[in-house]
Amino acid sequence: MRFNHFLSSYYPDTSYGGKNLYNDMLEQARAADGLGYASISIPEHHLINILLTPAPLQMAVRLATETRNVRLVTSVAVLPLHDMRVYAGEVAMADILCDGRLVLGVGRGAFAYEMARMGCPIEGTREKFDESLDVLMALLSEEEVSWSGKFYNFEPLTIMPRPLSEPMPQIVMAALVPEAIYHSTLRGFHIQTTPLQGDMNKMLEQVDAFKRGKAELGAAGEHLTVSLSRVAFVVSNESERRAKLELAYDYYSRFDNVQTGPGIVSHGAIEPLPRNQTIEEMDQNLLICTPEQMVDKLGPYAEAGIDEIIFNMNIGTTQAETLDAMQCFSEEVMPHFDDQRRSRVA
Repeated sequence: MRFNHFLSSYYPDTSYGGKNLYNDMLEQARAADGLGYASISIPEHHLINILLTPAPLQMAVRLATETRNVRLVTSVAVLPLHDMRVYAGEVAMADILCDGRLVLGVGRGAFAYEMARMGCPIEGTREKFDESLDVLMALLSEEEVSWSGKFYNFEPLTIMPRPLSEPMPQIVMAALVPEAIYHSTLRGFHIQTTPLQGDMNKMLEQVDAFKRGKAELGAAGEHLTVSLSRVAFVVSNESERRAKLELAYDYYSRFDNVQTGPGIVSHGAIEPLPRNQTIEEMDQNLLICTPEQMVDKLGPYAEAGIDEIIFNMNIGTTQAETLDAMQCFSEEVMPHFDDQRRSRVA
């Protein structure tokens, strides 16, 4: 398994300031690059103080100047919010400025609150996403593209300059529902998914859907990969573990508000709401534990065939704590899975 650090840009105290927030993200990216993480993921969200990166392509370009090796993954670009004729050119430019390390994770949007206020109600995004994706892929891979559809109608045009990657940057499909994962895999997409705070059975259903689609593709699907995101944090003792669980619980009390709840937001700050899930139930489904426990907990993920784990460590911890946890994970957990990989090759 490879490991991906999620620059999730959690911003519970808005007095901290955007400059400090994004400086922290840059520092974490540099650390991930030096510690052996394979990738860095950058979200796209607007108008709220969780997962707050309104322009992930801009962040990716900046990160390309700060790092050498990691892939730079949008997680995810919300296509219905963009005009593909503009966005395709921005993707091509970012691909060039990132020296080919850009990976375009795409999705239809997750939070009804922000989608409604951006003039794109989430109830109608499926159809617009599907057409937007087709338009984007055509514009990135072909010249003199014309289109006649429900959302796009235009005469032949060519985005300039052309992307560095041929025929286009790698595209990863974000999907949560197993059947959506299965059908996206059949279309030849890499998959990015998450069970959120769901249990292991939910994760296995998602991965099995990917594996079904990949198997049906045969040789044409051998290169496809699945990435799975989890809230995670490496701790040194039980007291610290409990403190981090409480932070994660507060994080999800805001996340749930805008994902499945009423979307109560004031001045950009999401209100924490009571949750149906207890902290003990949530504990069973997250990866907040000591390094030794982390190795044990990640075993089933490796056995399930997950290619990459995306770690969301930004749950309200301090920058120093997050950097320490990243280093601890690199030194005490990653080598175990490197050894597993070498053994399998041998």
